[in-house]
Amino acid sequence: MRRFFNLKGQSIIEIALMTPLILVALYVPFDFGVAIFTGHLTQNAVRDGARVASATDLLDDTKARTLAAQVYDNLPELLDPADRQVTVTLYGNGSPDCSKFVEVSAEGTYNFFLYRLIALLGFTPPDAITIARATRMRYEFQPTTNGGAGSTLTACTSVSATGTYPAT
Repeated sequence: MRRFFNLKGQSIIEIALMTPLILVALYVPFDFGVAIFTGHLTQNAVRDGARVASATDLLDDTKARTLAAQVYDNLPELLDPADRQVTVTLYGNGSPDCSKFVEVSAEGTYNFFLYRLIALLGFTPPDAITIARATRMRYEFQPTTNGGAGSTLTACTSVSATGTYPAT
């Protein structure tokens, strides 16, 4: 009769078996939330870079590379440094009926922490996700006439300045 009342060992075994499952169930949503937050921080860095680029007078390749380096420095640390890349592009060839715009894009990979734990256990984890964000803004230094009265404003398709960091 005494053996039915001594259940201490069973409780310890149950807790030992359930704890990893509970930790994974709690950590997976947290890890995905951090990935979403990393994407949000990447979008903020790109948007700020586009805001600065749109107000930069005479944006050339050198200024575009400098701005790309600044945006690169503002990217979240959670993006893999080996895969981060920022590109700043000014679309516009200077023709009078050209509507110039600036595009800043950033890309990097996010490695889920849970995937790293899976790799430590000797399993092959799934691929990391790529976080890519881009923002376009109207370039502030447009031609004054924009083609004159009655002309149609068209978006430029030729690139007049571009900068990538790190340089490829």
